[in-house]
Amino acid sequence: MKRTAFLLLSLAAITARADDKLLLAVPGAVIYESKLDTAPAAPWKAAKGKWELVEGVTRGSELEADKHGAVTRLPNKLQNFVVEYEFKFAGARTTSLSINAIKDHMARISITPKSVTIQKDDNDHEGPDKATIFARFPTELGEGWHKVRLEMVGDLMLGKVDDLVAWGASDLFKTEKAAPGFTVGGQSVDFRNLTIREAVVNPEWESVKATLPKPGEKVAPAAAPGKGKGKGKGAAKKKAE
Repeated sequence: MKRTAFLLLSLAAITARADDKLLLAVPGAVIYESKLDTAPAAPWKAAKGKWELVEGVTRGSELEADKHGAVTRLPNKLQNFVVEYEFKFAGARTTSLSINAIKDHMARISITPKSVTIQKDDNDHEGPDKATIFARFPTELGEGWHKVRLEMVGDLMLGKVDDLVAWGASDLFKTEKAAPGFTVGGQSVDFRNLTIREAVVNPEWESVKATLPKPGEKVAPAAAPGKGKGKGKGAAKKKAE
């Protein structure tokens, strides 16, 4: 039975993403899928910021009055999964794909026009837990659309932005995941073509892992704040949820 289930998942992955190399996970059944080409509505819940349809895609923008980055999330609870989507900077300083734990944050891929960071989040903010940066890549994300993929299976996560890839592990990742969502610092970021799928570990993961940087091996200094249209004196220091 397990072998049959794995073969079905593998076939689904090949059919859906024939042009993508398998990394940590083999994607399977679709949990949620949207082109993000309609006005934001349920099941999305916007906690902060302005979320709207602009030129056929979803746009998120920070609002000065919020004194906080823009945030929108889905209500889904997840276990092992793959998230894929595309984004485009439209003036913002930063954006992220964020996954919560049942209590507080769990993990994220944080992106600026000049850097990509893949990390475990601080899960309690008051100690003893701390954020762990698995990788921070310097880059130059030019105009146009960029692809993001987050894979979480067991105690592992893997993040990919265009051709930048890194992974890490934490016992926290074994717990239930919740509320996948987008954040935006400044004005604005466009989003499209979101898919969330169930996943199992790639049987070739150990071979794939050997080709990737070890956690913590590629951690460049944090880039200076971008020139996105953030508002207020504290805009560059604010942390999106």
